[in-house]
Amino acid sequence: MDRNTFTGLFLILVILVGSTFLLKPSSEEVKKEQLLQDSLARAKNIGVTNKDTLTTQTKAEITGTKNNLDTAAQNIASTKEEFTVLENKNLKISISNKGGKIASVQVKGETTYQGKPVILFNPDETNFGFEYKGVNAVANTTNNYFKKVEASNGKVVMKLLNPDSSSVEYTYTLAPEAYQVGFKADVKGFQNIITNNTLVLDWNTKLLQQEKDIKNERMGSTTYFQNADGTVDYLSEHKDEDKFLDKGKTNWVSFKEHFFSAALFPKDGFSKAEVKIATLPDSSAVKAYGAKLSLPYKNQEINSYDMSFYFGSNKFSQLKDQGHDLEKMVKMGWGPLKWINRFLVLPIFNFFESLSLGYGLIILLLTIILKSVLFPFTYKSYLSMAKMRVLKPEMDEIKKKVGEGNQALVQQEYLKLYKQAGVNPLGGCLPMVFQMPFILAFFYFFPNLFELRHESFLWMHDLSTYDDFFKLGVNLPILGNHISLMCILMTISTLVYTYFNNQVSGAQGQMKYIGYITPLIFFGVLNSYPAGLNYYYFCANILTFSQQYFIRRFVDDDKIHAQIQENKKKPETKKKQSGWQKKMEDMMRQQQQNKK
Repeated sequence: MDRNTFTGLFLILVILVGSTFLLKPSSEEVKKEQLLQDSLARAKNIGVTNKDTLTTQTKAEITGTKNNLDTAAQNIASTKEEFTVLENKNLKISISNKGGKIASVQVKGETTYQGKPVILFNPDETNFGFEYKGVNAVANTTNNYFKKVEASNGKVVMKLLNPDSSSVEYTYTLAPEAYQVGFKADVKGFQNIITNNTLVLDWNTKLLQQEKDIKNERMGSTTYFQNADGTVDYLSEHKDEDKFLDKGKTNWVSFKEHFFSAALFPKDGFSKAEVKIATLPDSSAVKAYGAKLSLPYKNQEINSYDMSFYFGSNKFSQLKDQGHDLEKMVKMGWGPLKWINRFLVLPIFNFFESLSLGYGLIILLLTIILKSVLFPFTYKSYLSMAKMRVLKPEMDEIKKKVGEGNQALVQQEYLKLYKQAGVNPLGGCLPMVFQMPFILAFFYFFPNLFELRHESFLWMHDLSTYDDFFKLGVNLPILGNHISLMCILMTISTLVYTYFNNQVSGAQGQMKYIGYITPLIFFGVLNSYPAGLNYYYFCANILTFSQQYFIRRFVDDDKIHAQIQENKKKPETKKKQSGWQKKMEDMMRQQQQNKK
């Protein structure tokens, strides 16, 4: 074989081998050809002889297969999670292509106790998607990858295209200065697929720790919801709970932690809802939240659902501006305490805040106003205790004369003395009872007041949580790992107030010492409560002590004693008798009759 012949045969071999690889059909073309052969075989089996009909049917199947393959290829190619940012002055929203969900939210202008940005939740622990029951199984869009269709200024559109050409499209919109994110869901092509005429929006997340004291933060964190009648209710703050809301529509659902919330409002409400809350003691998350929210579905081409999210603080005025009665998530106390805080204390607080006063000064001014309003009751209480103190020698004489063995007769003689002297033994207690709702109202007001968050005063860096002036380094029972200096001052002021109060009332025996034990118990309880609350109690004690000091300078025991003696000289018919005294006399009289 000469050289030219060998070269020619080699070139022919190269051409044959190359053409084998270059002209090899792709896997997609193989599937198309297989589909064509299968269609021809089916047509032959059922006796189809019309060539035009066969060709049309075969082309449709090939085209449909190509579309399905294109869609599948698109979903496979998008299995990497990517984020699109929707941002304005107040919020930074990260939207994930996985599930098309809002994956995380940053509340601008706010920081955690560590000085980091406030991120309400993160992508890895958040699921959001439609769950529906099909013919063969239950499907969920949570783990499907959406395609970003649009990302213009203030608007993001995410779309999930299924192999059967059905689709789910989410549209998010955010106004320049809003805390609400518009959310529209368009469900297309699911007719005759969803079997129970219900779509369930499945939302689960974990809200992250923002405050220094996670234990206290958990105590103020739970799931809130509004019923069809407008009442706002919530799950337990102290234990795990799961609740079905099937009595009428649910207007909205909110995942609330102490000072921040994430809420969802559908335009037409949820037909049913299942909400749950769980504490995670070994996690940096405050709590785990979950909601399955049912939306009505019509068997038609397109179903659209208009909703909106709220992401932001639990500041009372800000929540009120959002509508939907969201401000009811701020706990103002129960019964009359709530009305005192909402319609009396809060407006005064807002007025002082509008004057750009420091929050330490605002708390002091609030205390001064409260004590000034209650001063007449304080004066009356002091005067009544002074009268009892002046009468004490006579009461001791009665007790000595009658003997301690006959308590019923002793009490009866006491009542005669009270009536003769014109003294009501409960006169010192009733004014205190009237003041109690105001004192307790502040117990709810300051711990739930967002405005105190990260606000400093003197050595207290944050009035919304405890001041750990003394760091112990170890966790002690009740006290924890710190001692609050403001709580110490509050306790000392309470002990001083108790001492002078005992001097006024003339308390003796066990009653005298109970007054000293109570402040020590409260020290252990309030040591981990907000510094703002302890500061208020400290101011209240100092002002009360000051009031009693000045009252004592103007109230003369000798004058009180002289007035009592004058009252004794009055005829019995002209002496006023309180309802309590009359009831006590009737009771004593009945006891005497029973003995006889």
